[in-house]
Amino acid sequence: MGKEYTVQEALKLAIQAEKDSMDFYRRAASVTRNERAKKVFELLANEEVGHLKSFFDHYKGGNFGDLMSFIESPPNKKNATYLALEKAIDEETHEQLALEIALKEEKSCIDQYTIIGKDIIDPLVRGIFERVVKETQNHYDMIEDEYMHIMTMVDKSDQDIYVRE
Repeated sequence: MGKEYTVQEALKLAIQAEKDSMDFYRRAASVTRNERAKKVFELLANEEVGHLKSFFDHYKGGNFGDLMSFIESPPNKKNATYLALEKAIDEETHEQLALEIALKEEKSCIDQYTIIGKDIIDPLVRGIFERVVKETQNHYDMIEDEYMHIMTMVDKSDQDIYVRE
């Protein structure tokens, strides 16, 4: 028998995870010189804001304050992913490293939310986690595409060209 999460526990977990991801992507965008990678990080940060808003609409707890104050609050600099990014910034290849960190983090979230979701009995709460898993998988795919581009690997958009040649 798994742990039964309440809707509020699930929302609280999702809100904090989305805030941490948003902070990571904002910081990565601020230090990235590659314009295409910068746009990917900015897009991901903005999507995390959208997720935060949708979770906040249903969250009844008061420990985060109001939405805008929470979004603009300083990042949790003790978060392992954020710390890894700060370390990578000193490297010449920090865009590549930031994307690698993001891939690991998104994969970890997919795995964690999938495991938690399987143990949730309440269909509403399970639906929250299933939605997060799908959105996180989309983020993973986007980051992977950008990583392939930066590493000058074959991009998905170029695969047809190489197959035909």
